Amino acid sequence: MGSNESLENLLRSGVPPDRKECEGLMRSALDRLKDAHTCTLSFSSRFDLAYNAAHALALTALRLSGYRSDKRYLVFQCLIHTTQSSKIQVRLFALCHERRNLAEYEGYMDEDDALLEQLLESTSQLVGDVQHRMN
Repeated sequence: MGSNESLENLLRSGVPPDRKECEGLMRSALDRLKDAHTCTLSFSSRFDLAYNAAHALALTALRLSGYRSDKRYLVFQCLIHTTQSSKIQVRLFALCHERRNLAEYEGYMDEDDALLEQLLESTSQLVGDVQHRMN
């Protein structure tokens, strides 16, 4: 399925991306990612910060492409079309979304340090890709 076919299921905003909005999302993502690297924080805090940084970056990429979504998980699924993210990275973000939901809605958080490190690394890679798109 091509990029346009996949994205057409989303709400086309009809207006050019709002630079100020995208800059705010980037600032939020960068702040959260920086804080997620603070090893003195609890695992759940670090995971939450890293996940939300990734979400803000994915949302920025989607909005830069002229789309909006009211479904949180869709911004990760669209990364394959809105950035240079690999299918492996998209699957990682989807897994982290599932883990985030378990923690948020069922109170279950499996402390997986390897997963957190992969999330931090993939989110850091996503920063460069989205920043490049903003320029």
